[in-house]
Amino acid sequence: MSDITKSIELLKNQKWVDLSHNIHEGIPYFQSFRPMKEETLMTVKENGFFAKEYQLVTQYGTHIDAPIHFVEDSLSVDQLPIKNFLLPLIVINKEKEVIKNSDYSLTVKDINNFEDEYGIIPENSFVAFASGWSKRWNNPTSFYNTGSDGQAHTPGWSIGALQFLHEKRNVTAIGHETLDTDSAIDCKKNSGLIGELYWLQQKKFQIEVLNHLTELPAIGGAISIGVPKVEGAPGFNVRAIAIVPKN
Repeated sequence: MSDITKSIELLKNQKWVDLSHNIHEGIPYFQSFRPMKEETLMTVKENGFFAKEYQLVTQYGTHIDAPIHFVEDSLSVDQLPIKNFLLPLIVINKEKEVIKNSDYSLTVKDINNFEDEYGIIPENSFVAFASGWSKRWNNPTSFYNTGSDGQAHTPGWSIGALQFLHEKRNVTAIGHETLDTDSAIDCKKNSGLIGELYWLQQKKFQIEVLNHLTELPAIGGAISIGVPKVEGAPGFNVRAIAIVPKN
């Protein structure tokens, strides 16, 4: 056996966790968009094969955001380096804090505390913010968490944390469980998604609306991301999988 086939055998014997949500027309989505539509075109009974047509926005369900999503003339999904779709996985779990404060923003101090316990975050890794927000997925009202005044209350990354991960740790990508990179309160305060803009300006990508992050260990795992090669796409629905030690 080659080193590659031995590595596959090793990985197959670890714990695999599906980080993607099932998608359909009833899931939470960014409110400027439309829910997915589907139509059956062919059936086995009538046509000899089964085929469907789906209409969905590029940022729908668990999805990747390429730099061009926010930065004109930057990298699209098909231009991202394919080696970056398999990365060491770092998980910063702040579920307890988010339960107490839905407006929680992950800070540089959180990262420093994490590194004090687990060691320095390695460069070229994928860093995920586990908030537990995906547990609200089957209740869109709870997932949006909009108050009577129309203000949403959802957690996110602080701009300082994102700057630290890029400038001090040179991580390749980030991920989170919510629809946006920034907390909803920060988005209002800063008149826009400045954290997401900053991250994509660095020609790096992110995965939004991840699932099951709170079930993962902080270190020692990997993330595999299945990404369609759609020319010029600013993003697309993805199948993200975590591979973590069985024990």
